[in-house]
Amino acid sequence: MAKVGRHISAAGSISFSVERAMELGCNTMQVFVTNPRGWAVSAGEKAADSEFSDLAEQSGLVPMCAHMPYLPNLASPDPDIHRKSIASLKENLARCNDLGIRYLVTHLGSDKGAGHGLGIDRVIDALDRVAGDAADVIILLENQAGHRNSIGADLSDLETIYSRTRLAESGNLGFCLDTCHLFEAGYDIRKKDAIVKMFERVDLQKVHAFHVNDAKFGFGERHDRHDNIGMGSVGVGGFRTLLEYKDVNRKLLILETPECASVTWKDEISLIRSLAERN
Repeated sequence: MAKVGRHISAAGSISFSVERAMELGCNTMQVFVTNPRGWAVSAGEKAADSEFSDLAEQSGLVPMCAHMPYLPNLASPDPDIHRKSIASLKENLARCNDLGIRYLVTHLGSDKGAGHGLGIDRVIDALDRVAGDAADVIILLENQAGHRNSIGADLSDLETIYSRTRLAESGNLGFCLDTCHLFEAGYDIRKKDAIVKMFERVDLQKVHAFHVNDAKFGFGERHDRHDNIGMGSVGVGGFRTLLEYKDVNRKLLILETPECASVTWKDEISLIRSLAERN
């Protein structure tokens, strides 16, 4: 059975996210394990953490992903922001280890105009500095849509970082590919020949998860605006083509689509599952 879920709110208590995921028909999910919009990290509540871990295991939601907060920028040339970003990555790794979460997805960030090569160097430095903290967690580098000065719109960035960091040597590094970002960065996932060329730039075996999102903008427009499945520029046919390619349907498939009056998240999950289980 395909592992399909979505990003789930942990509002109130992280243990509540399991029930929310089950109500939507998920058999995997993604969640924030620290404050998504701030630097401060509060310690987890042992009872809630233990309940979450037990419920997630019993409900068949493992393996699952956590996602890094919005503020960290691993590619930042600013020493203070870089230091705080590494500290946040360490804290999120610790939370994932405590909760039994297998994967931690992180954006690579922006070089802020200091130069693409320097941005990649900063990401590699950050990953090397947390190599001893990963333990049972695999960090997944997420591709970007290509907005100004971002790292990771070109999939070769992911492979470059992978080849140069000590973290990969321990098996604690992989990739998460966002379909909206791929499409808007110039990878036409609606076409099989384009998908073949895409996986010549990035090794599918290193990809552990996909963020399954339609794109509000057009092909190659380099925005980062998610749309609901079948309502954007990728379309249902595009997702069918991607999910029929080799082992893509065997990866974790995590939706991050917006709320919409005309389609429910439960329906979207069911649609992606039906496409993933066609072959």
